Order: sequence, then C-alpha cells, then structure tokens
Amino acid sequence: MDIQDIMREENKVYSKPELLDDVHMHYCPGCSHGVVHKLLAEVISELGLTERTVGVSPVGCAVFAYNYVDVDWVEAAHGRAPAVATAISRLWPDNVVFTYQGDGDMAAIGTAETIHAANRGENIVMVFVNNAIYGMTGGQMAPTTLIGQKTATTPYGRRVDLNGYPLTITKLMAELDGTCYVTRQAVHTPAAVRKTKNALKAAFENALAKRGTSVVEIVSTCSSGWKMTPQASNEWMSEHMFEKYPLGDLKNV
Repeated sequence: MDIQDIMREENKVYSKPELLDDVHMHYCPGCSHGVVHKLLAEVISELGLTERTVGVSPVGCAVFAYNYVDVDWVEAAHGRAPAVATAISRLWPDNVVFTYQGDGDMAAIGTAETIHAANRGENIVMVFVNNAIYGMTGGQMAPTTLIGQKTATTPYGRRVDLNGYPLTITKLMAELDGTCYVTRQAVHTPAAVRKTKNALKAAFENALAKRGTSVVEIVSTCSSGWKMTPQASNEWMSEHMFEKYPLGDLKNV
C-alpha cells in the first residue's frame, strides 16, 4: 500500500460525516455531545435515512443538536420531547423519529412523558446523554447525580436523607413492556465509541422495523459542571459513574 492509498483510507475513517453541518461546535472542551452528534450523523447516513429522520431536541445542552446534524428537527418544551416525538411518529409513520435528551430533561421535568411514551411502546428512539448534572444552567444537582457528588446545589455532596437516591431511569424503562431495546453505553474510549455507534444503529433499525421504543443511554462527562479537566472527567466517570450506571444492554428483544 503506497502513501496515496494510506491517505485515502485515513480519509474514509477520519473525514467529517456528510450530515454534520460545517459550523463551529460551541460545546465545552471534553464534552461528549460532539462525539454523539458524529455517531448519529454516521448512523443516519449509513442507514439511508437522511430524508426520513426527524429529531426532537428539548431544553438543555441537547437543544443545540439541530445546529449540527443536518436532518429535520423539531424543538420541544423542556421534558416534552417524547410527547412531541409520539405525535410526529404517529402522523408520519414512515419516518424515523428520535429524541435527544439530557438527564435533567429525561429524568426530571420529563419523567412522565418519558415513562409513558416508553410504556405505550411508541415507535421512537430515545437518545439519553447522562452526565449526572445540570450542565447548561450552572452545575446543579440532577436526578442522576451520584451520592456524595458535589454540585452547585449540593456543595457538600448529595445526601440520601436530603436529596434521595440517584434515579436510574433507563433501568426503569427496561422493565416496561413497550421497550424493545434498552442499552447503556459511553464514548470515552475508541472501543466505547464503536459500541455506542452499534447501539445507535440497532435502535434506528428497531424503529425502521416498528418494534417499539428503543432507549440508548450514553454515560457522559461534564467538565465544566464537574469543575475538572477533560482527562480528569473521563477518569472520574470511569471510577465512579460506571459503578452506578454499568455499561451494556439492559434489554434486547
């Protein structure tokens, strides 16, 4: 293989997906959202769904997804993405509809919409980026914040007696009859990125086959909210987050 062949192969691997808009991403250094956007763009394109995909983005860092992934988008009120996705999926059943939500959105203000859409088995994909904190609004405690984790509203660490336990909402959704696929992945290493891409592809294939609700949780970092460097955030996530939120499939029917 000569140098030209090597360059061509590298371009295949490292070139920007065609569905990623050519704009500067605003995310903080080390943020997982950019990687997830790239994987979504690759999966949608590879499955030939560019003209059939509708994304729903609510409030939070997740809302800016429509700036970067070049498919049709609808912006929803905070927590209401599954309800909006339900309407779109029922009105245009030939389209593939997905939500893109953070933990404050899916596991706090949107808990009812999330649980009931999944319980009905709506033919949608829920992409859930879980960084255990409210990243956009100043680093407050989220439902997924770990016990002992310090945030702007728990400066001495989350306490069970005062704040309750972390909410493992993905585990709850795996128990519902309407979900066909529930998985928890990450994007902190190349191997993890590959697994997450495969998980997203499986979820979108389920939507094409109209099997019900698929949920892909992506355990993530928030360097700004956690007050850590990107490297330290990845290390902290590996040491602490995965114990409460272990990676792997929770349900696959």
